[in-house]
Amino acid sequence: MKIAFFSTHSYDIESMERIAKEDGVTPTHEITFLVPRLDHTSAKLAEGCEGVCIFVNDIADEESLRALHAGGTRAVFLRCAGFDMIDLKVAKELGMVVTRVPAYSPYAVAEHAAALMMTLNRKIHRSYNRTREQNFRLAGLLGFDINGKTIGVVGTGKIGALFARIAAGFGAKVLAYDVVQNPEALSYGVEYVSQDEIWTSADIISLHAPFEF
Repeated sequence: MKIAFFSTHSYDIESMERIAKEDGVTPTHEITFLVPRLDHTSAKLAEGCEGVCIFVNDIADEESLRALHAGGTRAVFLRCAGFDMIDLKVAKELGMVVTRVPAYSPYAVAEHAAALMMTLNRKIHRSYNRTREQNFRLAGLLGFDINGKTIGVVGTGKIGALFARIAAGFGAKVLAYDVVQNPEALSYGVEYVSQDEIWTSADIISLHAPFEF
């Protein structure tokens, strides 16, 4: 199968080459690596390719999908878990197969979110930049204890629930909002409330939901 690989980064090429080498098999697919992201104008670059591989910032809306289909594309492979960038109804109408990454480490994302929270609170990035410039002033670097604070979590799927557990581990009160309550999150002592209460009560808010949520 000929596959057009959109939004290509150097690590994408390295990973694909490494996988082929480790498997020790002759590649059965012909991959064309493309730097531009997919949209209705760049879709023509995939002409003659039965499949395209896209990432989170690609735009697989109706116009893009129809352009791909006209060029012979019949399959769209998402190298990410999210699929809000693709119009699934149009893909189904055109008979295009759509696949995605079924799962990846939710711990990695939740832990990274916690690391970013600490970085912002404790001004770690600002401190790092000052230190590089031999500036050791402490002004503007004061953070606050997360213990005893209120943290709001919007979206309590796998990642959001794990972030809530981490937040609870700091001794924070955790408020959450989701259209469906997650029993796992409840087991961590999370209290489900309205969005309005989170906006008005939380000292820190962490978002773990699609933009349109």
